[in-house]
Amino acid sequence: MDRKVLEELHEGVAKDLLAKVKSGEASASELSVATKFLKDNGACLEVISTESPMANLLEALPFEEMSH
Repeated sequence: MDRKVLEELHEGVAKDLLAKVKSGEASASELSVATKFLKDNGACLEVISTESPMANLLEALPFEEMSH
């Protein structure tokens, strides 16, 4: 599979999850999927650029930031 296809799929998944979370209609299962998606991709606020779909998803999740 070509890298561009994977990048488009990754971005599409992030945007779809973000739309669900922002709408306030995300189920517990969808929030779990969004959280796992971020974790599986090594997402944390320190390493994600502010304009990326993953950053938008991370910011939109209804969880408080934990201190380390």
